[in-house]
Formats: sequence, C-alpha cells, structure tokens
Amino acid sequence: MKTIDTINFSGKRALVRVDFNVPLDKKTLEITDDARIRATVPTIKKILAEGGSCILMSHLGRPLKKLKEDGTIDVEKHTLRNTLAKVKELLNVPVKFASDCIGDEAAAMAKELKSGEVLLLENLRFYKEEEKGDESFAAKLAKYGDVYVNDAFGTAHRAHASTAIIAKFFPEAKCFGYVMAKEIANAEKVIHQAARPFTAITGGAKVSDKLLILENLIDKVDNLIIGGGMAYTFLKAMGYEIGSSLCEEDRLELCLELMKKAESKGVKLLLPEDSVVADAFSNEATVKVCDNKLIEKGWMGLDIGPKAAAHFAAVIKASKTILWNGPMGVFEMSNFENGTKTAAIAVAEATKGGAFSLIGGGDSAAAVAQFGLEDQVSYVSTGGGALLEYFEGKTLPGIEAINA
Repeated sequence: MKTIDTINFSGKRALVRVDFNVPLDKKTLEITDDARIRATVPTIKKILAEGGSCILMSHLGRPLKKLKEDGTIDVEKHTLRNTLAKVKELLNVPVKFASDCIGDEAAAMAKELKSGEVLLLENLRFYKEEEKGDESFAAKLAKYGDVYVNDAFGTAHRAHASTAIIAKFFPEAKCFGYVMAKEIANAEKVIHQAARPFTAITGGAKVSDKLLILENLIDKVDNLIIGGGMAYTFLKAMGYEIGSSLCEEDRLELCLELMKKAESKGVKLLLPEDSVVADAFSNEATVKVCDNKLIEKGWMGLDIGPKAAAHFAAVIKASKTILWNGPMGVFEMSNFENGTKTAAIAVAEATKGGAFSLIGGGDSAAAVAQFGLEDQVSYVSTGGGALLEYFEGKTLPGIEAINA
C-alpha cells in the first residue's frame, strides 16, 4: 500500500484531499462534530514535521444541489471558511485560506507556500467540474503540489476530479494518507481475516439501500442481525402484520430469498421479536411495546423491543468480529434510542473482551458518539457510503487511482 510513510516530504508541497465535510449547526454554522477533521490531523502533521507544506482541498455539502431561491450558490452555508478556526485549533499552526479553489489567487498562494505552512482551498463543489470528474479541472488543482495525498475515504467511492482523476498527474508521487490507510486495513481485516464468530449488525430504513451488502455478508458472517425500519419488510414477507411500519412492498420476495440463502449457508439471520411502537412519528407520540407478529393498524415500529435488544446483545457479546452499519431504531429520539444504545454497549463490551469491532460510518458512527462509546470500539469509519461499497465488493475509484 502506497502510504505517506513511503515518502519524505522535506521541501515538498503536498496536495492533500481531505474530508472536511462536517455537520454544521443550521443557525450558527459552527461545527457540531469535528471527527473527520481530527482524523486527518496525523497525516497533515507528518508532512509538516518533515519540512513539507500542505495544500488542503475538500468539499462541504452539495452546494450546487441546494441553491438559493435566486439560483445562486449559498456560499455562507457551504464555504470551507466555516471549518478554518477548527482546523487551526487542531493543527495548532496558522492556516491560510484561498477564497477560490482554482484561479490566480489560489495558484499564487500555493506557489508561495513555505515549509511548515498550510493552505486551505475553498469548497471544490462550487464547481460542477469536481463531481463530473473533469480532467482540465483536476489539472488546475494538480499544479499546486509536488505530491498528491488522498486522505478522504468518505469520497473514495466517487470518481471526482480531486479524488480519482487528479492522481494521473502524479504517476510517481501519489499515496494514501493515514485515514485512508487505516480504513482500507480495517475493512480488509473484517473481510478477509475475521475471527469467529463474525456478526454483522445492519439497520436503517430500507432493504434496497443495503441489498448488495446483505448478499455479500451472507457469504462471510456467522450471524446477521437486522434491525431498524428495514426489519419490517422482512417481517411482512414472513406474513406478519406490521401496522403502519416502514415497508418496501416490492422487496418482499427478495427478503424471502435472502432468508433462504442465509439458511442454506448456515448463517443465523436474526430479526427482532418485539418492537417499541408509536401512533405517530414523534417523540411525543403514545408508545407501547408489542410482539412483531401482530402490530395493530395505526401503530408503527420505531425501535426494537426489550426482548430483541437483549437477544441481539447476547449474540454481539459472544462475537469475535463485529461489523455494524445502521441503527436499530430512531435513536435521535429519546423514546426510541434503547435498541441502538443496547447494541452499542454490547459492541463496546465485546471489544473490551477482545473482539474486533468496525463501526460503519454514518448513523452508526453518530450513535456511538451520542452514547460516548467512540473510544470503546476498535475503529469508527469516516465514510459510510464508501465503506458500504467496499463491502459490496466494488472497486473504489479513489483507491484504484492511487494503486494504479
């Protein structure tokens, strides 16, 4: 693997693709979770410590998809200037800011950068060429650096200009940063070197979102736990009454096929036996616990029930390898957080007992953070979508571009 440990950055300008796509408070525009920025700090500090300089490029949100009423970009909400103070704080060095990611100003600032200095470019996605993978746009960015470092696992599954196309301009001077290297190493450990029993926990709203990973995991795991909204499509397929719970009617036959495949492979596919149901999608709704074989009309399952939580926790604690992608319920609401919290605590306890646990980004990462357990699991991925596609067996453009 071509990592930054294979390069001496003394006197070199490193063009580093980072993932500073962090959540912001809608009113204050302050960062509410700086995990992605913190994750990249070791990469940047390694380059600076060797006498190199860093030109950081990233995206923030999808500004071209969320235009203002007059059809212009909402710069205030999407400028990477919103991350500047936090980047300075975490690096503990001055950080310059280019108000555009391409153009004369950015080019001049990059050229004048001295050893030990850091420059942050404005949001790459202010240009449609970034997401289109435009080669001329990538060429403009490439001129800023002597070495290209990809440390943005969260976008590794996209063939964007700054994540894949740009690498061709650095045939002998490209590598992974520490975040990318860790993400790949941990994913590979779970895919190819899993200690048994291996348990995968999947949740979230839709079966269709997790279809490929479910099919792939059945070939690898001993236990496949299914919770969240997607569980009700499986329960409906089994002939149970699920009330007003989430259900993908066009996926019922598929669920039955997945269950048959699991059985034929000797994989235990575990569905929740009970649910916490509500008469509305609200934390203030009337709530009760019921058996999943019969959820009455007008009631919807918003969390796994206490029996399911206890059963799942027991399976998790007995596991030696754990992959978790997707919550057990609507954990953002306090009345429906118990299933996800119980699973998270079980993962932490299993890890303490020697299991290897990989938390698959997105909602799962948010959940372990919410319950203060980030430091009690083996690894929390910075890229939900990228990790999913990696486990689906797909080739990720951002990885392939460095390995080419």
